[in-house]
Formats: sequence, C-alpha cells, structure tokens
Amino acid sequence: MSDPRHLIVVDAANVIGSRANGWWKDRAGAARRFLADVANLTTSLPADTEITVVLEGAAKAAADAPGAPRMTVVLAERSGDDKIVDVVAGTNSHEQITVVTADRELRGRVAAHGAETVGPGWLWSQLD
Repeated sequence: MSDPRHLIVVDAANVIGSRANGWWKDRAGAARRFLADVANLTTSLPADTEITVVLEGAAKAAADAPGAPRMTVVLAERSGDDKIVDVVAGTNSHEQITVVTADRELRGRVAAHGAETVGPGWLWSQLD
C-alpha cells in the first residue's frame, strides 16, 4: 500500500485578500510574493504533500514567478472558484484534499467532492 497523498489547493485571491497589507495596489506583485512564500513552504511539508495555487484576474501575471517541486500554479480563465472546484473534482490520485479558503459557498462546493477546508489563517500560520 502506498503512502497517502495530500493535495492542498489554495484560493490565492481569498488568502492574499485576507490581509490588509496593500496587496490591492499591486495584485501581480502581491501574488509573486505569495507564490515565493508558498514555494518556500513546500520544502518543509511532508514529501507526500503537493500544493496547487489558483490565480485569477490581475494576479495571473505572477505565473512567471519561480516555482518549486510539488507546487503547481493554475490560472483561472474566468472564475477562480470554478477552477478550484474543477481541480478538486478532477483529482483522483490524492487520498486527502484540503482547500484553503474563507469563501463559504466555495467550501460547500468542494466539500461535495470530498475535500476538507481550512481558512486563510491556517496557511498564513504555516508561512509566518
């Protein structure tokens, strides 16, 4: 039997927007800094954990930021929430899926596909 595989899906707009640190003045820059922080986090996570970060809107310009092993950046053509649901629904190789968001409607939508959810504070505590 193989080790359980954990996928963490991050609603970047929701997480970045949860802190009033001026992110709205430079959405792409805020997303680049966030992606760098998440990339650093991957080095301290268990080897069976992967992170997918979903970017939408102006933050998609940050997709050129350096990545990290076990970290994927996904761009939402329209709705970031819809893309997150697509990622969760299309995942069949992970035994555990955790979505990081405070969006109540999104929480319900991903729970219908078996994902658990945590709020942005959980991820910020990992990054700080």
